[in-house]
Amino acid sequence: MENQKEYKKYQLNNESSWEIETELLDLREFFAEGSDAPFEGHTHEYYQIIWFRRGEGVHFVDFKEYEVRENTLFFISPGQVHHFDRNTDFDGVMIHFNENFLSDENSSENIFLKYNVFNAFDAAPCYTIAGDEPERLNHLVKEMQYELRHTEAFAAHDYLKYLIKMFLISIQRHATRGTGQALCINNAANRTFVKFRQLLEHHYCEVHTVKEYADRMNISSKTLTNCVVESARSTPLKMINERITLEAKRQLLYSSLKIKEIGYLLGFDDPSYFIKFFKRQTGSLPAEFRQ
Repeated sequence: MENQKEYKKYQLNNESSWEIETELLDLREFFAEGSDAPFEGHTHEYYQIIWFRRGEGVHFVDFKEYEVRENTLFFISPGQVHHFDRNTDFDGVMIHFNENFLSDENSSENIFLKYNVFNAFDAAPCYTIAGDEPERLNHLVKEMQYELRHTEAFAAHDYLKYLIKMFLISIQRHATRGTGQALCINNAANRTFVKFRQLLEHHYCEVHTVKEYADRMNISSKTLTNCVVESARSTPLKMINERITLEAKRQLLYSSLKIKEIGYLLGFDDPSYFIKFFKRQTGSLPAEFRQ
């Protein structure tokens, strides 16, 4: 496709001698800048929380549209393509932080937060909050703003990390997700399912079978299937195929890669097999979808 345009990729900038790994932006000021960037498909190399405190509109994330209402929060992961409609009458805040703030540690809680709140392509990327929760979250935001103004203070980096984690824990505890089944870290099947999500996000380009994922988790394919069915009303193979298809759609619409190059990127040695796979998953040939 001659006029195929790559989507823009944004990353955080470092300033002075203190490595800035997070930033907060006022949503009203963000839209007041007058740039067209928010309204065109783009992605980030960092994590993004968008809290719409007030306002109504539509937010597009990975080819789906989600209604924006008062106290809606979106959690956008690196690589997700998103953009806003032309409505800019919003009040809220955007919180950005890079991988170092949400690294894959051995803690089950950290993995659960990262691959349930974020990186959950099979569920809606938005939550709503009510009651006293907006006030509690706003207090955490104010603490983040203070720390970002005092980066030379003792343990400012660590304190910011704790504040972000507290923010995510509050969401996990009290917020309501737009769609998808609520998961609980105390449920063994849910923990296994989130661990599968983690592996899938890291290896969907080269690992395409349920057995390979089960082997990496040291469980049987049957156990993995049972945990995924219980947690997501889906199957591991269906989720594997959906994740590969999602990335194929991103690349077809927002990159200048040739179809065979996208196939190679996603682990298909034979371009014809990738075309058949995409047709089976979407009902369209890759070239038709791109156009």
